[in-house]
Amino acid sequence: MAISIEDVEHVAKLARLALSEEEKETYRKQLSDVLEHARIISEVDTSEVPPTSHSLPLSNVFRDDVTRPSLPVEEVTSNAPWASEGAFRVPRIV
Repeated sequence: MAISIEDVEHVAKLARLALSEEEKETYRKQLSDVLEHARIISEVDTSEVPPTSHSLPLSNVFRDDVTRPSLPVEEVTSNAPWASEGAFRVPRIV
């Protein structure tokens, strides 16, 4: 699939790039080559390839979420500058 100079100019305008005529021709050729490679790859038969989200198997590295006793409320709030009824108090912000 060939890209036209007008397509390159349109993309350059969207990217706010000022390109010389030589650069436009260079990018036209490069973009055409990329699309040609994509066309070739799209012709590969992948009907026997199972869909995957990753090329390697993943395993969860986190520990199991197990319920366990927490710190006592009095100990947690003991160093708070302002605590009331087992909760941290903060200044009201409007």
